[in-house]
Amino acid sequence: MLDSSRGDQSILERAGALGIQNGYHDVFGNWRSCSEETGKRLLQSMNEPGEESYPESDVQVIRQGAFPILEERCELILEDGTVVDTEKNLPPDLPLGYHELRTLGRVNRSIRLIIVPEKSFLPPHLKTWGFALQLYSLRSEASWGMGDLADLGRFGRLAQEMRAGFLQVNPLHAVSPIIPQQSSPYYPGSRRFRNLLYLRIENIAGAAQAGLALEELASAGRALNRDGLINRDAIFKLKVAALEKLWALRGEAEPGFARYRLEQGRALDQFALFCVLCEHYGPERADWTQWEMEHRRPDSPGLLRFAAQHADRIDFHIWVQWQLDLQMRKASESVPIVQDLPIGFDPAGADAWVWQDLLAREVTVGAPPDEYNRDGQDWGLRPFIPHKLRAVGYEPLRQTLSACFRHSQGLRIDHVMGLFRLFWIPTGLGPLHGAYVRYPSEEMLGIIALESHKAQAYVVGEDLGTVEEGVRERLGDQCVMSNRLLWFESSPPEQYPELALTSVTTHDLPTVAGLWTGSDIRIQKEMGLNPHEEGLLGIRNHLKGLLGIEDDTPVEEVVRKTYAALGKAPSRLLAVALEDALACERRPNMPGTVLPSNWSVPLPMALEELEKADLIRAVAKSLLRPPIHQG
Repeated sequence: MLDSSRGDQSILERAGALGIQNGYHDVFGNWRSCSEETGKRLLQSMNEPGEESYPESDVQVIRQGAFPILEERCELILEDGTVVDTEKNLPPDLPLGYHELRTLGRVNRSIRLIIVPEKSFLPPHLKTWGFALQLYSLRSEASWGMGDLADLGRFGRLAQEMRAGFLQVNPLHAVSPIIPQQSSPYYPGSRRFRNLLYLRIENIAGAAQAGLALEELASAGRALNRDGLINRDAIFKLKVAALEKLWALRGEAEPGFARYRLEQGRALDQFALFCVLCEHYGPERADWTQWEMEHRRPDSPGLLRFAAQHADRIDFHIWVQWQLDLQMRKASESVPIVQDLPIGFDPAGADAWVWQDLLAREVTVGAPPDEYNRDGQDWGLRPFIPHKLRAVGYEPLRQTLSACFRHSQGLRIDHVMGLFRLFWIPTGLGPLHGAYVRYPSEEMLGIIALESHKAQAYVVGEDLGTVEEGVRERLGDQCVMSNRLLWFESSPPEQYPELALTSVTTHDLPTVAGLWTGSDIRIQKEMGLNPHEEGLLGIRNHLKGLLGIEDDTPVEEVVRKTYAALGKAPSRLLAVALEDALACERRPNMPGTVLPSNWSVPLPMALEELEKADLIRAVAKSLLRPPIHQG
């Protein structure tokens, strides 16, 4: 416990010194003050018992070309290993990257020097359109119960034929290898590695030689396509069994495997070790905080013995990630992929295990009350402690961004406002008693810009909900595109911002068909929910006036006219929700609920039928723009 009487500072003054804000204006314009109890709880969450000091971090994030005068002679080791001997000034032509600055005075000190560009990467002539899709829902006749990376590649070829410029996909991140499988893409175990459920088993080298045993598994997998909802647990069992057979039949020296493993380094080794520990403890002890003490920390000496005893299984999980990497690269060949970065990760997952010392205790993040969630939201995710994240030179951010930019030409950052401040909720108090905590946004934006230039990929920031004044302007200065929705914009599409990815809806909001027919409200009521009818009907009336249509206008005509209207927006990127292009009435997710249907609704037709559908092509024609080409 912290000593609340220390010095003359009040709890809220001490909280403010660590970025905990004393209050905020909600979306209704009301000021909500941070209570002393909330401030006290958040302070405790940032500290280990007895921890009172916050030493300066040995990291400097500097914009390229703006270099400070050094106080003493230093040795600079560049990211590529080149050594530069400096006197009082850093060289003005330092390359972008992560360098090490060593002082050569009386006290030797090592500083992580991160040289970042002024802005994120943005192709100068980028102006295109594409599809936003939930990959798991995109089943083909060859799928094992859910869409996979081969299906993504096949849909990419269709999108290329329709002259789309990108495919925006749901997060494809890894979850813990246990039953039940986590269904939400926005609750990953690790944001640095991928989910094995997205593998196309038959496309792995050696699958043709596996024979009858693999065909039996494939037949059972394809039979899952008949299920009304995605059955991830059944798919997981079948794919793991198939992967184990292929692992046993693999060649001794598969080309590229050793190179991939070396390239990914310690992060991949730790992830694979975590997967094996999950299997060792099973679903009864799925949370690493329930493991034996010698296994609870990635740096525990006791893990060396465990890793040696399970070396083959660790290699298996590394090999699985390599297969995912190969198939992701193949899937991105037809149309550029825009990947999605969730705001956080499962507290019981691999990333939380690896970075446990950097995460706040007894606190989660969420959102304050707004028009659609009067009680606010608690996402169940643990936040990074700002000063501790900085103390490790932002390494978690670097690793995460590098992984998400891999094999993509764009990245959508979920809840991008979290780079500036995050809404922390003390355990047990609920969102009404949460408070905002500040983050070192300028340095984090610089690292995002650096990674985007390394990948030559653009950045979109999901800036929906409560957005602090000045945030959108700062993101625009950084060439981070805004995320605008027709559902929420009061002005006509012709007046939408240029620096934006603009779409009609998202996975958390009604589809055009669901809104127009009223089925979205009806479904919510059938589920026992309390839909915000006034707000949804207001959006419907706005759409009706925008399109100049009547209440009895057929759904497919409404979809076509909606996207024709969207096509008038000057925004750099326009996205078509695949559910809209097929006139689906059910949204992928009902936020604030744990319904079995969330993230588990397949599209109403197989990929083979979708390729022949008229509506998807009609929508595509209304949005035609020159596509962005891979460089």
